[in-house]
Amino acid sequence: MVSFKLNTALGLGVAIALVSLAHASHLQRVGQCEMTRIKKIMGRITPRPDSSGTGIAYADGVYGVSYQLVAGIVRSRIGDPVRVCLVSVPKNCPPGDNRGKFYSARNMRTGAQWKLPDAEHMCGGA
Repeated sequence: MVSFKLNTALGLGVAIALVSLAHASHLQRVGQCEMTRIKKIMGRITPRPDSSGTGIAYADGVYGVSYQLVAGIVRSRIGDPVRVCLVSVPKNCPPGDNRGKFYSARNMRTGAQWKLPDAEHMCGGA
């Protein structure tokens, strides 16, 4: 029980840290894309993708998260080249709450594509 709570807390800490990195990206305008590489593949809460969902961090600072297991991400490898594009940015967010950007990505090695937000909740949410 203690181990599970510690793993969950560590997973959440990693996710929170990665979400804060998401705002360091060079992608600022909707439609803007860049080439980067996969830095880390993880679960939404745990270190590995599982029933809790999927998380991915890119070398450019963008982070994506899903409550679902994203097959294209699970088949990817650390270091794979990806093309990441900013698809949407939320509007009317509270000051300082930058969550809710959506990014599309295409793994150039596998051809797999996905679209994910940078946080589990949109700005102004939980």
